[in-house]
Amino acid sequence: MNDDALLIAQTLDGESNAFGRLVRRYQDRLFGTMAHLTGCPEEAEDVVQEAFVQAFVRLETFGGRSSFYTWLYRIAFNVSASRQRRRRPRVSLDELGETRGLDPVADGARPEAALDADERAALVHRALETLSEEHRAVLVLREMEDCDYETIAEVLEIPVGTVRSRLSRARSQLRDRLRDVLAPDSRSEA
Repeated sequence: MNDDALLIAQTLDGESNAFGRLVRRYQDRLFGTMAHLTGCPEEAEDVVQEAFVQAFVRLETFGGRSSFYTWLYRIAFNVSASRQRRRRPRVSLDELGETRGLDPVADGARPEAALDADERAALVHRALETLSEEHRAVLVLREMEDCDYETIAEVLEIPVGTVRSRLSRARSQLRDRLRDVLAPDSRSEA
């Protein structure tokens, strides 16, 4: 029996501190993932807290077919999706461009100097936020959580082929969004 399974069994047997050890083990990793997914640390905190509460309440339904973290992530992903649906719907830049026929234009002048690592990270995070939730989720799981395709498919409850196509599309969209910002302005040289 692995350590997570032991802690789950102890929790189900009434040992209250055993679930606390699971929380401590996974809270930082889950928070990081949810912060990338939601784009907002405060929202990520709320999602993680609600996910752990739901996991505790539903712990007896954990069948062990996946790792505890995969199961917990699925709960957190569902919590995040539910919270998102309750709020005003977000429209991705792709959808906006398709419905209105417009391409987004950046305000201000293009940066002339190379961006430092913090600026680049901030740009990547902002670009990531413009992706649809389904594309952002596969990208975060693959690139930031280093999950394999099968794990991503299990977490998101989609076929592996869908994971591959969404990941390809997400990478392409992210690359397109970052191209104009990170590359020198080639249009002014033409």
